[in-house]
Amino acid sequence: MTAPISSSSSALRWGIALALGLTLAACSKDEPAAPDAEQAAAPAQPAGPTAEEIAAQEAAQAAQAAVAALSPEELRSRGSQALREQRLYAPAGDNAMEYYLALRAKSDKPDASAESALIDLMPYAIIAAEQAIGREDFTEAERLRALIEKTDAQAPALPRITDSIAKGQAGVADRAAQELAREEQRAREAEAAAQRAAAEAAAAAAAAAAAPTTPTPAPTPAPAPEPVAPPPQPVTPPPAATPPPVARASTPVGVRTPQPAYPRDAIRAGITGEVTVEISVAADGSVTDVRVVRAQPRGQFERGVVSTVRGWQFEPMDGPATVTRTFTFRP
Repeated sequence: MTAPISSSSSALRWGIALALGLTLAACSKDEPAAPDAEQAAAPAQPAGPTAEEIAAQEAAQAAQAAVAALSPEELRSRGSQALREQRLYAPAGDNAMEYYLALRAKSDKPDASAESALIDLMPYAIIAAEQAIGREDFTEAERLRALIEKTDAQAPALPRITDSIAKGQAGVADRAAQELAREEQRAREAEAAAQRAAAEAAAAAAAAAAAPTTPTPAPTPAPAPEPVAPPPQPVTPPPAATPPPVARASTPVGVRTPQPAYPRDAIRAGITGEVTVEISVAADGSVTDVRVVRAQPRGQFERGVVSTVRGWQFEPMDGPATVTRTFTFRP
């Protein structure tokens, strides 16, 4: 009877020691919890620039310095080449807008060709800035905003883009703060669960020590071995089932969807408008038909929209589908 009692006492001591250790560890983690809670309750502050953003800014500054070092003739030549190669506003330091802006800064009098090109390029830069904001690429959006401001500080779209960048950055910072608060809440719940588990382990050890001991029953003799049956005949497994075909998307997902160009005569005349088209997409993702549903004003933008959308490409689908898109032309 002595050995069982000694074993139960040892289990009790180990259970109590484990409970005390886990409780002390949880208490030491709970002490700095108050500052964390206060920090989570405080309003989200905009996060500083990331290493990637800092690197992008430094690269853009280096590219601007390289452009500024070029002569007016080189700037005019490179601007024309960038226009021909459709490098309208990107990449940074090697696009038509930056070359023509640098040419403007170095010219004693306005260069007619450069000023005309900047007027034509402005709507494309505005659209690109809004798209960068939509995908939360605020570094690129800010670079394009600066180009728009240098081109025309009184551009009507400039306040809207500046406000959208600020609101987008604040929204990203707020989401990050909320996620941090959720992580801290999960950590506190895990610590509470560890404390409960420690208390339950201590209670179980105490109950095991207090329970009356029972003598160990005598071992039961092993039964006589039964006669060995002959091994079964091998069974041929059924053929493996053919895996089901991989399901494809039922809604068109764009792969290559360039935006239609803003007609230069409409820009110069200050004409704005909107075109809605219905796009028929084949199962292989190609566009089979484009139908104009609505155009305002009529006869101004439809041809460019239809011509551009016919070259779109979508991901393959289970079958043909139809999708509607609206294009807005606004400087």
